Amino acid sequence: MVQVTNFNERRTSVDDIFDYLHDEILSLRLRPGDKISEADIAAQFGVSRQPVRDAFSRLATRNLLLIRPQRATEVKRFSSREIVKSRFVRASVEKEVLRLASERCDAQGAAELDAALARQDQMIAAGDDDTFGKLDYEFHETLCRIAQAEFAFDVIMAEKSKVDRLCTLSLEKVDRLPELVEDHRSMAEAIKRHDAAEAIKCGMLHLSRLDKTIEQISATNANYFEPETPPTK
Repeated sequence: MVQVTNFNERRTSVDDIFDYLHDEILSLRLRPGDKISEADIAAQFGVSRQPVRDAFSRLATRNLLLIRPQRATEVKRFSSREIVKSRFVRASVEKEVLRLASERCDAQGAAELDAALARQDQMIAAGDDDTFGKLDYEFHETLCRIAQAEFAFDVIMAEKSKVDRLCTLSLEKVDRLPELVEDHRSMAEAIKRHDAAEAIKCGMLHLSRLDKTIEQISATNANYFEPETPPTK
């Protein structure tokens, strides 16, 4: 990890530590199963262990850390069951967002979608893969705003963060960004035409892109997944 200097504890220490570790985990600089220490993070940020403990607790709530009393805290491995649950919740919310966005998209909403897509095209042209995650979040936030359902973005963001590491792993191996941007374009064009059925169809196709990735990663990086527990009788 990069040494953090000149840290101002008067700022919300918990927020800063949370944001830093959240980025480290989602970017896979910290990988599933990696161990992290309260003492090490506290020393790195020059704070007491309490704000680190609170940040760890928030990350555990997001299903990104596994905190075990008297044992090392580690980056949460993927859970096949949680992935299925998360994707079900997100798909349900996204369908309604796309339906409402298609109904409510006006000239301003169309311009916002065009601007978001233009930024994604610029990212592709510049080969700046690192900014895709930020632009992806921005696009889905724009959809929620057009749908007049900004609150839905909180749900989407929470569920999306649970599988974003899988997306990062897939992008390490295959350059799929143009395909994902084209998915966004298809959704946007359907919304601008007020074609809710087509927007939802494109949105569900977009979410399904992860199916093959999950299958590949579970086969090639089984250590990144929690062991399956047999159902209780």
